[in-house]
Amino acid sequence: MKQKRYETGARALPGGYREMWSIAAPLILSMASYTVMQFTDRVFLARFSSVAIQAALPAGILAHTLICFFQALAGYAGTFTAHYHGAREPGQCVRATVQGLWLALASWPLILLLTPLGLWVFAVSGHAPEVVASERVYFLILMAGGVVVPLNAAVGGYFMGIGRTRVNMCANAAGCALNIFLNYAMIFGHFGFPAAGITGAACATVISGFATCLMQMAVFMADGEVRLYAALSVGAGRRLAAWAPDRGLLSRIVRFGAPSGFQLLMDIGSFALFVMLTGRLGEKALAASNIAFSINNLAFAPLLGFGMAAATVVGQHQGARDAEAARRAGYTGLKMGLLYMCAIGVTFVLFPRGYFELFKSQDAAFSTEELLSVGRTMLLLMTAWGIFDTVSIVLSGALKGAGDTRFVMFYMIMGGWLCLVPGALFLLLRGKGIIELWCWLTFYICLLAGGFWWRWHKGRWKSIRLIEHREGTEYIPPVTDEIH
Repeated sequence: MKQKRYETGARALPGGYREMWSIAAPLILSMASYTVMQFTDRVFLARFSSVAIQAALPAGILAHTLICFFQALAGYAGTFTAHYHGAREPGQCVRATVQGLWLALASWPLILLLTPLGLWVFAVSGHAPEVVASERVYFLILMAGGVVVPLNAAVGGYFMGIGRTRVNMCANAAGCALNIFLNYAMIFGHFGFPAAGITGAACATVISGFATCLMQMAVFMADGEVRLYAALSVGAGRRLAAWAPDRGLLSRIVRFGAPSGFQLLMDIGSFALFVMLTGRLGEKALAASNIAFSINNLAFAPLLGFGMAAATVVGQHQGARDAEAARRAGYTGLKMGLLYMCAIGVTFVLFPRGYFELFKSQDAAFSTEELLSVGRTMLLLMTAWGIFDTVSIVLSGALKGAGDTRFVMFYMIMGGWLCLVPGALFLLLRGKGIIELWCWLTFYICLLAGGFWWRWHKGRWKSIRLIEHREGTEYIPPVTDEIH
């Protein structure tokens, strides 16, 4: 059986760069592989047809909007895992993950029931009929396989919570590689597959997601702590108790995880509505905006890795009752994220043409120059808001890792639905264009960043307790490597 190895000599500063990087690096690489997958997916679809690239982003965002609540709820079991890991209770880490898996499975019928709502949104979106037809196909396939998203969040949360983020990295990288291969084969019709276009892209996404889930589940079931937990349950005469729902722990996960899920739903929902509204400004505005948002994924997805790392390390130190190390971890993750965002932002400013050329369709209705007439300004705004978006992503992740999910929920709802959406509607009614809408989006992101920085700096999250602690335990930060 595997045993964790703990540092006993001179240790890295708790919450410092070394500890944060050991958790963040695999997560960043994992999200980077996801970024490459999404980027390649968009490039393939752009080369297939201009309608496909116009339809993929709105349909993908809407599907994610309707699934994300369940993703965040099931994935919040990983935050409990991090706290239990900090408290050195490995059996409870497994128990929390099992509850997350039950929540994920229970979400599938609810996801399917939300499908008609998404179809209605497309019907009233005002997009071109051929775009709506492609959006519906892409959306229906993603929703049919939607359960894979919360399942991946639940089982992946276990490895993040205990600091074995290399498992997340390897599984996601393998799944993304499979997705790229299947996209190439199924979109264009290679290796015996028919040329299915956007239908093939959606099928590839679902298949690769299930593959990623199966890989993580296989490692989870083979984990030494999982086997030990199951063996102890059998020894106690409770053969199935290890895998049964636990009403008490489930209720706590739902209590803290539901605000996190609702926050994500409202946040992505407001953004999805913003993307839908840009479609009313004409095909050129929609095409340029969708390409710019696809480019933005290069920056955004790896930043999620920093946010997840901050949530994990903060959760571990809060579980160990070391609020100062948790505070330091939040700021460390923020500094690392800002350094990354500045580097990627430079490429947005210096090479806008190169990015837009990647998404040029053979049947494009607009030349690269026409798209760049608004695209350059979009990339400049994207660079500016990226700095503030880093603050929001990392510190909101840190706050959720500490259990401050209610503040994150209320603040994101107020920002999205009392600021972003009303402002965008007002600008549209006044006849403003896509650049004005993007300027408003930039202001909204700056507003979010200020609120999250203030909340983290005030430190009210330090008094939140997700788990009950056993007296007499002392936390020793774990090393992610293992010995057999």
